[in-house]
Amino acid sequence: MSEARIVLPVEGMSCAGCVRTVQRALAATRGVTNATVNLATAKAAVDFDDAQTSAADLVRAVRDAGYRCDTTSVSFAVEDLHYAASVTGLEEALAALSGVIRASANQATETVTVDYVPGAVTASELERAVVAAGFRLAAPIDAADPIERERVAREREVRVLTRKFVVAAVATVVAMVGSMSLERAHAGSVARQVDVFGRLLMPVAERLRGVLPLDPAWVKAVLALVTLPVLAWSGRQFFTGAWSGFRHRTADMNTLIAVGTGAAYLYSLAATLAPGLFVRAGLPADVYFEAAAAIIALILLGRLLEARAKGRTSEAIHRLAALRPQVAHLVRAGQAVDVEAESLEPGDHVIVKPGERIPVDGVVTEGGSAVDESMLTGEPMPVPKRVGDAAIGGTVNTTGSITLRATRVGKDSALAQIVQLVEHAQASKAPIQGLADRVAGVFVPIVLALAIAAFVVWFDVGPAPAFVFATVALVSVLVIACPCALGLATPTALLVGTGKAAEHGVLIRGGEALEMLSRVRTVLVDKTGTITEGRPAVTDVVAVQESAGAADEVLKWAASVEQRSEHPLSGAILAAAKDKGVALLAVDGFTALEGRGVRGTVDRQVVEVVSLRQVRERTLALGALGQEADRLSGGGKSIVAVVVNNAVSGLIAIADPVKPTSRDAVAYLKALGLTVVMVSGDARASADAVARAVGIDRVLADVLPSEKAGLVRTLQAEGQRVAMVGDGINDAPALAQADVGIAIGSGTDIAIEASDVTLIRGDLRGVVVAFDLARRTMTTIRQNLFWAFIYNILGIPVAAGVLYPVLGVLLSPVIASAAMAWSSLSVVLNSLTLRRFKPGWAA
Repeated sequence: MSEARIVLPVEGMSCAGCVRTVQRALAATRGVTNATVNLATAKAAVDFDDAQTSAADLVRAVRDAGYRCDTTSVSFAVEDLHYAASVTGLEEALAALSGVIRASANQATETVTVDYVPGAVTASELERAVVAAGFRLAAPIDAADPIERERVAREREVRVLTRKFVVAAVATVVAMVGSMSLERAHAGSVARQVDVFGRLLMPVAERLRGVLPLDPAWVKAVLALVTLPVLAWSGRQFFTGAWSGFRHRTADMNTLIAVGTGAAYLYSLAATLAPGLFVRAGLPADVYFEAAAAIIALILLGRLLEARAKGRTSEAIHRLAALRPQVAHLVRAGQAVDVEAESLEPGDHVIVKPGERIPVDGVVTEGGSAVDESMLTGEPMPVPKRVGDAAIGGTVNTTGSITLRATRVGKDSALAQIVQLVEHAQASKAPIQGLADRVAGVFVPIVLALAIAAFVVWFDVGPAPAFVFATVALVSVLVIACPCALGLATPTALLVGTGKAAEHGVLIRGGEALEMLSRVRTVLVDKTGTITEGRPAVTDVVAVQESAGAADEVLKWAASVEQRSEHPLSGAILAAAKDKGVALLAVDGFTALEGRGVRGTVDRQVVEVVSLRQVRERTLALGALGQEADRLSGGGKSIVAVVVNNAVSGLIAIADPVKPTSRDAVAYLKALGLTVVMVSGDARASADAVARAVGIDRVLADVLPSEKAGLVRTLQAEGQRVAMVGDGINDAPALAQADVGIAIGSGTDIAIEASDVTLIRGDLRGVVVAFDLARRTMTTIRQNLFWAFIYNILGIPVAAGVLYPVLGVLLSPVIASAAMAWSSLSVVLNSLTLRRFKPGWAA
């Protein structure tokens, strides 16, 4: 079994019911293991066995369910294709790529056309498939950027909705003016008198009666013609959607709108063409053309505002994708040649000039500079880069010119993985959405049943004319019901929350991880590399003599011997000597004293670097250094003595320094009500010293890496929800065991597959961002769901007429449609408040 994942664009979804229909259709496809459909992003994330099914099968499943799954095409020229004996191998190589729907080669024109799912395959992958099949491209493939394609599609949607709304709004104004001129004819209509909207417009109608003394029959005919384009063009999507649902035996929001506005228009058309039938039946020949037009106009306005707002919810991923430069300066035969960044391969050398974005992940081979990594890591200060340092693609080179050797390109780059992870997270769902999904599955049938029930009740027991009252209640119930708000409640908040987290260098894998983060109350934090820098460093150098330069002399003796050692502490001593500019001397007769230290001859002096225990076992005199050794050891530092010709010359203290932000991070975590526990493999004294330095009260010391997962299980057995924060490598078992695993890395060291949450930068404050944003996002989701449910719970009975016995008024279908449009928009706007999130230290 070969597991694959693809994200499909799905168009035509309007509510949570549509989401459920598409999700069921995909889940029923052979080989699909999981399918998640997101209404806010209009995408479906599908995990499947590519040996059993293909992208074409998944696209077909969406289309068979009655929705659009648009693909895109690219054509490119292949050299000498007309000489090939067969193009079957080329077509099969291209069709085998994940996301390719169809590949067709034309030998006569020497071109190949590939239909594919946007974003599922890149130009470089197509090119490699062509080369693997034994052919060569005549020119680079110009495949559409999926992010740009989505942006263009969103802009097109806004333009189309704007035009449709303008037409519907103009027609509504004309229809309302015409309807006001009919008020004299409708003056005796009880239904008009109790209509809330009619009452609001009554003063205006009174003034128009004398200004527009028109023939009612002629006015009704004109209104029928004016309203027709609104239904036929502006509201066409609702009727086609309802018809598609009918053909596929499903019902969604389009069904409610189409039935409601269609009933209002057909009723009015009958009253216009055959008023005698209504008179003989004792009914007023009222028309509701303005209601049908206004309903569609208001719903389109809501959709338009919603589309604009939803565009802002995905701004984070657009900004991340925009970091990817289009052109790179490739070093070829000693000269810099401008090429497309997408065409770079691992091992290529590229020049990055000051002010330019780095095109690929790589290692600096020449030059030096400072790189602004703030958009990816949240670090405001540029990071110095020297030869041998790693650089992340998409970051900005600020000062000097540098040359990089590309290590990861295309989909393998850190930026591409970040964008992909955020996309997948935004296509996911939180478990809290389960209730809304279950309600959505039966929502439309229940609303239809309630609308029919309202009609029957009003027709049987309502005041005369009962049929008119019943029709108004029917239409109002249909148009006020809003399953869209239920469908948008979770995904819009997830969209903004995960995008905002990515802007701060926090990658959350999906809705389930985010929801669990909000429930965690205990945080288990690894010491080395998480709270501390993860690399030993010299903190103190103390010499027997107190003269100037004596400490540097001690460091020179120690570093000269240690340059031949492989012990981890030797690197710290050598680094300290380099930082202080201490010149090293040659060493002769080097010997590693197993478990005790090292010895060598330097400048005809026998120099040893040994532990304090060795000093005391050999009864070497420490003198005044004894108290200093005790003080440094009490601080959790490792102490080595520098012995020259059997006399202690000085002490060097080595420790793993605490990261500058760790103390603040722990304080913020505590402020969020979290219990912070530090776990370390170090001895108790050393671990306690670090814990005191950062303000952690509970410490688990002398813990082997293999025992950390057991500690997590113990805390979970106590009923605690536990998050484990570690480096993603040694802590992998504990990360997997925890309710939420948080891998903390730096730069390109992104453990995407090993954790639920990945921090791009090695800063513990990213954990604070993850918890704070998770809680705020879940609060927003609960608010959204509450208002979506309460709106429908209160709005539908009011539309059915429960207020009439008390207040003597009916809810107008026009007001019902405005309320419905606002309910969806309010959910999106509430989710957008997450865009204002700032960490506590930046607020």
